[in-house]
Amino acid sequence: MEKINAVITGVGGYVPEYVLNNDELSRMVDTNDEWIMTRIGVKERRILNEEGLGTSYMARKAVKQLLQKTGTEPDEVDCVIVATTTPDYHFPSTASIVIGRLGMKNAFALDMQAACCGFLFAMDAAAGMISSGRYKKIVVCGADKMSSIVDYTDRATCPIFGDGAAAVMVEPTTEEYGWMDSYLRTDGKGLPFLCMRAGGSVCSPSYFTIDHRMHYLHQEGRTVFKFAVTNMSDASALIAERNNLNKDNIAWVVPHQANVRIIEAVANRLELPMDKVMLNIQRYGNTSAGTLPLALWDYEKQLKKGDNLILTAFGAGFTWGASYVKWGYDYNASKK
Repeated sequence: MEKINAVITGVGGYVPEYVLNNDELSRMVDTNDEWIMTRIGVKERRILNEEGLGTSYMARKAVKQLLQKTGTEPDEVDCVIVATTTPDYHFPSTASIVIGRLGMKNAFALDMQAACCGFLFAMDAAAGMISSGRYKKIVVCGADKMSSIVDYTDRATCPIFGDGAAAVMVEPTTEEYGWMDSYLRTDGKGLPFLCMRAGGSVCSPSYFTIDHRMHYLHQEGRTVFKFAVTNMSDASALIAERNNLNKDNIAWVVPHQANVRIIEAVANRLELPMDKVMLNIQRYGNTSAGTLPLALWDYEKQLKKGDNLILTAFGAGFTWGASYVKWGYDYNASKK
């Protein structure tokens, strides 16, 4: 039996209309454009500010566009995996809401929680499912409404994050394209440095947790930065070496958009110029699980069949990893 590879056959995305730029942010909290651009690299971020809309709304928009672009009927989809840290509810899953709203009658749904590595981990799971031969069409979506958990009185973290979602279609192929290799890790050491301290089963909501702002994202930036630089760079270098990839045959690096200095460090480690790095942090900020698929969505028109891509991310847990993707289509050829 021929080996089945899992290939991305399309990308859909969505970012909210409302733009929160650095000037407006500097009126909310003690910061300024120069400080944010120098240390983080974010010029503006999108915010889903309509009342009553959550992560599933953005995910639904992204998946709907994906179905249209790939000419896929909702009932053809076998599974939807939504990677998110900001689900609509503790339960049911955000993916179940997406499936219900889009009428995917033949699919099952699950959420993946691996923080900013969510899309990377979910893609690896989807690739394994496709390679088993049991599934034909899996939608993997990275979506986060980070504005719902960011403390806009915390000048160190609030400039970093934004809201957005993007999704890919994953299908089988017997050609040598697709999700070729991954190196994924979790160490369990990151809890004190990057977490939401309350709202879970260890510390359920109370007047105390609300008064002490424990339902917002807590991050110790210096520690997280140091681990992210080391682990994303090491993972990317390992994947490159394992697959005989180098500065001459890597078309693109797709890094998690957390901080422009981390991204530059990864590019330096791989000896790649920044024009081979997908970069949109300046427009969207860190959308957590949304960063990698949003980068693919933004750059889709520039991708060519056979391009070698390295995707890499780092998140709470700590979680980190890198994957090698051999891109499976030309944009013009894929347009219906």
